[in-house]
Amino acid sequence: MADFGGSDLDAFRAEAREWLEANFPRSLANQPTAMLPGGEALTEDGKLWKQRVADKGWGAATWPTEYGGGGLSGAQARVLQQEMARIGAENPVAGMGTSMFGPTLLEYGTEEQKRRHIPPIVRGELRWCQGYSEPGAGSDLASLQTKCEDAGDHWKINGQKIWTSGAQYADWCFCLVRTDTSKKHEGISFVLIDMHQPGVETRPIKLIAGNSPFCETFFTDARAEKNDMVGPLNGGWTVGKRLLQHERSGQGGGRMMAGADVVSLAKQYVGLDDKGRIADADLRTRIARHQIDARAHSLTMQRAAEEAKGNINPSATTSVMKNSGTWIGQEKAELTLEIMGHQGLGWEGEAFSKDEREAVRTWLSGKATTIFGGSQEIQSNIVSKRILGLPDTTQNG
Repeated sequence: MADFGGSDLDAFRAEAREWLEANFPRSLANQPTAMLPGGEALTEDGKLWKQRVADKGWGAATWPTEYGGGGLSGAQARVLQQEMARIGAENPVAGMGTSMFGPTLLEYGTEEQKRRHIPPIVRGELRWCQGYSEPGAGSDLASLQTKCEDAGDHWKINGQKIWTSGAQYADWCFCLVRTDTSKKHEGISFVLIDMHQPGVETRPIKLIAGNSPFCETFFTDARAEKNDMVGPLNGGWTVGKRLLQHERSGQGGGRMMAGADVVSLAKQYVGLDDKGRIADADLRTRIARHQIDARAHSLTMQRAAEEAKGNINPSATTSVMKNSGTWIGQEKAELTLEIMGHQGLGWEGEAFSKDEREAVRTWLSGKATTIFGGSQEIQSNIVSKRILGLPDTTQNG
């Protein structure tokens, strides 16, 4: 059962609050500081905040202290998140390294791999990207064709990946490659590729929201060292599925539902009636329903995390949470635009505030969340087969 209280947790909350009050630069309140795709340079306060969090190990709060992590329990980590949210602080080392690759390497990596790659992730020194999807291998990921050959003292990699988020800024790529062409799932391996080499080319893809978070990535005789294969040769499918579980947990979590508080927005843009309620009764009902769904999702995420402790086998539960989280995130974005009215349709110009311009971009970008990382249809298929036990009616399973 989850630990949601107790005097020890209260003592940790007081400790976390005191440390944050003393160490978080107030200039960063409610400002993005995470290592997310974008490549923006940190301010001096941003660099200071990252260094302080890295020294504390709280950028990877539950990871073992021997690798630089915070060594906190899941309950303590949730308290830390709550206290950071309270003062508008963001984890400055958050990114694919902490949310996806790091947890997977802790489970499947060798001791040498952990000691080489985990501390730089905890310190926020390196950016990671994901090499999974290919032009001909999206929903059916196991049909991937990027080839990895034994070149004696290293692995030689040739092929193309697509939708590699942040690849143009990444230092390393965790990548699924084909090492055996005679088998499908059993012919895939999981390798780590240094992005700073002549055999790697990235081409950003501009999206409708105006940014370029995704890239085409090309490997031409790219090199991966022999000790940069995670898991056994041809055993990468299991490792890759586990990483997807971590990815979909993140997609079903808070970052998909981030943004301004819709209640506060409604009070600002719609106003209150004579009883102090949001003036539009229908909008008020839909906001309440949204908040109930978001709260239920959050509590279910906590329960699922507790149930998954000690179980390294890939689970279908994250498919449920991925669908739930992305739907709720899209609903929040739509409510935000509705609340802002015509001010929520601004693209540029002084007539619109920064938050208003960002709202329409968030809404447009959010339409992709039910597609990337496994479309909602694919997640529903996984739920139907792996959880409900329904028969597989597809031709290619």
